[in-house]
Amino acid sequence: MRTSHERGLFELYNDDHERADAVIFGRRTGASRRGFLRGAGLTAMMAALGTVIPFGRFMPGGLIPVALAQTAPKLLKMDGKADGLVILGDRPLVAETPEHMLDDDVTPNNKFFIRNNGQIPDAPADGNAWELTIDGEVNAPLKLKVGELMQRFPAVTLRLQLECGGNGRSFFQPTARGNQWTNGGVGCAEWTGVRLGDVLKAAGVEPGAVYTGHFSADPHLSGDNTKQAISRGLPIAKAIDGHTLLAYRMNGQPLPNIHGFPLRIVAPGYPGSASQKWLNRVWVRNEVHDGAGMGGTSYRLPKTPIVPGADLKEADTNIMESMPLRAIITSPATNTRLTAGTRRLDLRGHAWAGERAVRAVDVSIDFGQTWSKAEVKAPANKYAWQRWTATVALPSKGYYEVWARGTDDAGTQQPFQAAGWNPQGYGSNPMHRIAVLVES
Repeated sequence: MRTSHERGLFELYNDDHERADAVIFGRRTGASRRGFLRGAGLTAMMAALGTVIPFGRFMPGGLIPVALAQTAPKLLKMDGKADGLVILGDRPLVAETPEHMLDDDVTPNNKFFIRNNGQIPDAPADGNAWELTIDGEVNAPLKLKVGELMQRFPAVTLRLQLECGGNGRSFFQPTARGNQWTNGGVGCAEWTGVRLGDVLKAAGVEPGAVYTGHFSADPHLSGDNTKQAISRGLPIAKAIDGHTLLAYRMNGQPLPNIHGFPLRIVAPGYPGSASQKWLNRVWVRNEVHDGAGMGGTSYRLPKTPIVPGADLKEADTNIMESMPLRAIITSPATNTRLTAGTRRLDLRGHAWAGERAVRAVDVSIDFGQTWSKAEVKAPANKYAWQRWTATVALPSKGYYEVWARGTDDAGTQQPFQAAGWNPQGYGSNPMHRIAVLVES
C-alpha cells in the first residue's frame, strides 16, 4: 500500500519558498515575494487565520505565522510519563516536552524529556548494590556500591537544568542531522546525590588529569556488547565543580529507570550527553576522552562560521560545552483562544543560559517593533532555570504572536532565526514564538 507524506509548512518553506506561498496563499510559483505582506498578501493570510492581524503591517516578509506552522505530532504513551510528550525517535527512544508542559518550577518526573543513545537496560533489583568504578589517573582507584556512596559522602540536593545538546535543532535551515527538537529537550528537576568532585578527591586525582571518560550499562543499538552506546566525558574543572553530581534521586524519588536508575551524572549547563545515565565507571584521563560520541562532529561546534549545508571536519571544531541562552513561554500555550473583549494577557516562562546567567527577558506582541521587559527571578541555585513573568496589553480582537527574547549576563541576546548552522544541529536558540487569538 502506498502512502504519501504530508509536509508541514516549515518543511515546505525550507524546500521551496515559492511553492509554499502558492499552496498557502494562492500565489503563483515564480512570483516575487517582495512586498507580499502588503495588500492582497496580508488579506490572504488573515483569511487563512480566520481573523484580523492587528500588527500585520509589521510582520516580516516570509514569516509563517505560528498558527499556520503546526503539524500533528506523534505522542508518547508510556507508563510513568504524562500524556502529551512528543516522540522524535523510536530507536533509540527520544521524546520532548511541549513548552506549555514545562510550566512547573521543578519539572516532574513524568514530564521530563527522554533522550537515549542505545537500548534501555533492565533495572537492577537492588540499586544500592550497583557498583561504580573510579580509575585511571588517580592515586587510589575506587569500587563503590551506590549504598556506600550514600554512606560515605555528603548528600547534596540541587535544582539543576538538564538539556539535550540538540535542543532547538528543528529551527535550522537547511535541516541538520538528528532528532528534530523544538524547545522541549530540557527540564529542571531536583536532583539528590553526591558531588562527583568529592568522590574524585577521595580517589586522589593526579596532577596530569585533564578529562573524565564515562561508561554505562545501556547496550549499543546493534546489540554488539563490544560497542558503547555513548561514552562522553567532562573537563576536570567541570567534573570537580560542586554542582556536578553523581545523582541517585530525582525529585525525591529513586531515579526512574528511563532516567538512569540507579546512578547517573548530572553536569548542568553542559549538553545532556555528558550527564550519562546508568553510570558504572568514571575513567580519569590525561588527555581528552575519545569514547563514543566524542569524535567526528558529535557534540562539536565549528570554530568559525560555515556556509549552511557545508561539510565540517573534526579539526575545525571545538567540543560543545556551555549550552546556549534560551527563554521559553510556558503559559499560555500556543494557539490559546481568548474570550472576546480580552485586553490583558499574563505571560510566564523560564529562561536559562548554560554556564552563564540570564540578565533579562523581553516580550513583543508586534513582531519585534517594540519590547516590554519581563520580571526575571533569581535562580533557586546556580544552574537552575529562572522564572520570568510579564503582562501585555492587547489592543483589539485578532491574531497575535508573542515573542520572548532572553539576554544573558554577557549581553548576548537570542537571535530571531537560528544562527551558526552546523551539520549536527547544535546551538540553535531562536526566540520562542506562540500564537494567541482574541475572539470576536
